Amino acid sequence: MRTLYKNRYLLLSVTGTLAAVFSLGVVTQAQEPPVASEARPQIGPLPSKKAPDPALVAMGQRLFFDTRISGDGGVSCATCHDPQQGFGKQFDADGQIKRLSDAYPGTRYFRNAPTLINVRYKEDFADTGWGWDGRMGANLNDVMRDQLTESTIMNMDMRIMHERMKQDPVYVEMCKENFDSDCSSGMARRALVAFVETLVSTNAPFDGGKLSGSARRGQNLFQGKARCIECHNGPYFSDGVPHNTGVPEDLEIFRDPLRHLTYRAVIHTHGVPKMEIWRRDVGYFLVSKNYADVGKFVTPTLRELKSTAPYMHNGLFTTLTEVVDFYDQGGGQEDPLATELSPLGLSRKEKADLVAFLESLSSASPIVVEKVAIPLEYEPIDNWLHVEN
Repeated sequence: MRTLYKNRYLLLSVTGTLAAVFSLGVVTQAQEPPVASEARPQIGPLPSKKAPDPALVAMGQRLFFDTRISGDGGVSCATCHDPQQGFGKQFDADGQIKRLSDAYPGTRYFRNAPTLINVRYKEDFADTGWGWDGRMGANLNDVMRDQLTESTIMNMDMRIMHERMKQDPVYVEMCKENFDSDCSSGMARRALVAFVETLVSTNAPFDGGKLSGSARRGQNLFQGKARCIECHNGPYFSDGVPHNTGVPEDLEIFRDPLRHLTYRAVIHTHGVPKMEIWRRDVGYFLVSKNYADVGKFVTPTLRELKSTAPYMHNGLFTTLTEVVDFYDQGGGQEDPLATELSPLGLSRKEKADLVAFLESLSSASPIVVEKVAIPLEYEPIDNWLHVEN
């Protein structure tokens, strides 16, 4: 019997898993994943967009660094999306890149934090939502609400966030200036969206047509022999569609109790059947409940790759050379559901040219935002919320 997971995967058979699911009666009409158009959008510079109001951006920037918008005041948006590291990774105490995010205190996450650079274009060029599994939608206001309230991310009650903002005279003034009103969590979300919308890369060598000879050869490979264009197309360099490329599982997720419990909590919340048996990241299956989608993840953008390592949903690869080698060999070989890729047969020189092109998608000057220093002061909830007996 052919197994679904070998070596790094849980030893469960495809037929056995499906039989168990049918016996539980949990298979319903599957949500079909979006299909990439045969007429692929052309790669090119990102279109210009209207810049958000500077005053609203300033409010969003302050909120981005403010740990008070998390439940226990322990983390901010910048904790996982560090502006000094491409808005999408963390470092440990020894200065090593963390492949997997830590998330809310008391939990540890099971995926690599994606970059926020150019994320405002996600809604324009993607059919699925934000994040590796696409479950959050592409509307940034919805994404902010999801991340703020998600118990494993920020774990914030919006009513508490509302009150904490009202206690800070700086936010009171900012809300008055931007909305002519008292502070609310809705205003905070709009301000955070405005800040994130400023994180746009526009001066990559590719955008200015300033490619080296190696990068030009790499672009030809990208659009031809290497077949990257099949999934990484359009100005955002993503078709927004989930694919299974056979990226090996990181079993550390299941050896680490906090990561494993966090994973189980998330898939349970989203109704994944038999949550206790999974020893792999189910990916888009979390959304579709179609077993053919197990192990599929939404195509990420390729822009700003030089600043956004490690790569893949679990941060498995730390260099672009590793990524190119992985695709050159036809992706992962251990997952029988990963059938989309085949070996490319690239020479060493061709792989170097392809890496040169991928690097040309990164800006000469990375986006850097100055950290806002904010005092961690707020009145505990039991002092301002008194319930009469």
